[in-house]
Amino acid sequence: MSEIDWGTVFEWSSLLKCFIVGGLICVIGQILIDKTKLTPARILVIFVTLGAILGGLGIYQYLVDFAGAGATVPLTGFGYNLAKGAIEEVKNIGFIGAFTGGVKAAAGRNCCCHFLWLFSCSNFKTKNEKAIIIFI
Repeated sequence: MSEIDWGTVFEWSSLLKCFIVGGLICVIGQILIDKTKLTPARILVIFVTLGAILGGLGIYQYLVDFAGAGATVPLTGFGYNLAKGAIEEVKNIGFIGAFTGGVKAAAGRNCCCHFLWLFSCSNFKTKNEKAIIIFI
């Protein structure tokens, strides 16, 4: 088995930018939780809405280009993804794309969350040790 030279596998400056930007977004969320009376659900909505607004204005794209996954993985990235999908679909099919584009753009994330939810439900056991699977 050959040894892997990890110094050449990763671009360390990109990882550092990703870590810093993603961390700062999380720090902002934690400060909002600790210093305000906002519930986590409201903070979630604020982050998704802010990402969608900044994505719609084209500002969030600069952050994505700079930090990559550090900007797309947090909730603001989800809002950005929704706005980006809606804008692309409006360009392709017209006004109706404003309603369908966000759903298409977020389909991968939604599908992943749905399968993780199904997996977690299938791991619960009853007294008879049979797995319970719940379908929506």
